Formats: sequence, C-alpha cells, structure tokens
Amino acid sequence: MAHPKRKISKQRRDKRRTHYKAVAPTVSTCSNCEAPVLFHRVCSECGHYRGKLAVEKEALV
Repeated sequence: MAHPKRKISKQRRDKRRTHYKAVAPTVSTCSNCEAPVLFHRVCSECGHYRGKLAVEKEALV
C-alpha cells in the first residue's frame, strides 16, 4: 500500500478545502401571494406552484 512521501503542508491542505462552504438557499417570491418561497417548492402560504394551484390549503375556521 502506498504512503505519502512528504507531509502535505497546512497551507496546501487548506487551499484545497477553500471550496467547502455552505451556500445560502435561493429565495424568490410567490407569483400568487408575493410570499418568500424556495425555488422549485410549493408556496407554503397559498399552495401555488408556477402559477397553478398545487396543494389545496384548508380554510381557517
């Protein structure tokens, strides 16, 4: 089994890991009710997706 010939420096190791970071989710507004919605998800406020009713919301009594 092969072993590294030389120690990888901290600087070289950290340069490789510069791309490992969290990305903030992309948020848009609902075309029906203007509520903030994550991309490719049904609106939790009104139940619309891409301008069409996807989920019937229960009326509050």
